[in-house]
Amino acid sequence: MKRAVVTGGAGFLGSHLCERLLAEGVAVVCVDNLITGTRENVAALAGRPDFELVLHDVSKPIEIEGRVDYVLHFASPASPIDYLELPIQTLKVGSLGTHNSLGLAKAKGARYLLASTSEVYGDPLVHPQPESYWGNVNPVGPRGVYDEAKRFAEAMTMAYHRVHGLETRIVRIFNTYGPRMRPRDGRVVPAFVAQAIAGEPMTVFGDGSQTRSFCYVDDLIEGIYRLLLSEEVEPTNLGNPHEMTILEFAETIRAAVGSSSEIVFKPLPVDDPKTRQPDIAKARALLGWEPRVPLERGLERTIDYFRALAAAGVTAGRAR
Repeated sequence: MKRAVVTGGAGFLGSHLCERLLAEGVAVVCVDNLITGTRENVAALAGRPDFELVLHDVSKPIEIEGRVDYVLHFASPASPIDYLELPIQTLKVGSLGTHNSLGLAKAKGARYLLASTSEVYGDPLVHPQPESYWGNVNPVGPRGVYDEAKRFAEAMTMAYHRVHGLETRIVRIFNTYGPRMRPRDGRVVPAFVAQAIAGEPMTVFGDGSQTRSFCYVDDLIEGIYRLLLSEEVEPTNLGNPHEMTILEFAETIRAAVGSSSEIVFKPLPVDDPKTRQPDIAKARALLGWEPRVPLERGLERTIDYFRALAAAGVTAGRAR
């Protein structure tokens, strides 16, 4: 049986990835300090002989006994609220955490996959964004702690590949949604859904003309698994190229929830990207991958999840 270490494995994406690896017959060591992840996300996996949860901050050296075939580095605050509240931790997990997880992969002779982000493109001047675009990032702005941490992580991953011959993969993840996102974590999907369910005003920043594209989590995890098994070293975009304005998305969620929430407008945050749409030509050609879950079905599953949380009285943002 192959064995994988997933950093940030108790987070939104990490927990879904742990499940997928286990389903493929890969034993999983989930490493998480629970700064944004939760035990609940992996509760269904507890007690399995092929799953282990290790409470650890990967900004410190990582020691895992025994065989390791894959290291997948998903640890990082990933929502605007998180990385604005935790700027130092975000920088450390992107730099020191990447260094430590690469070191683990090198020591074990394991294949390494880095979870990067569309944020490396910043507020893009090229649309849609292909992997060849170098980005338009403000390194000293408030979002720079996340953007530059991920850009550094990509550079270090490529350095380990070139210098040490490490097998590495880099996925640039565009907006993804689905169950296990945290209510009010600052990302647009949980914000809109939670507000609509509660009948609260739905907050649109700016005039709502900025665009995003939204990929359901199951589709993303499928792409990540295919990339892990591929031979591609250079960064690969994964996301849904269907683009819509934030105002259109708010109206779509309001209708899906059946809410009468008012849509209100607030000033646009600093360095908020005006457009965001992945060019996935490479993933289509290389991995035979593209999103398959329609927005309506993905939203239905996500809304059901948030309704269950609301019924249970779970309204918190970042877990502590």
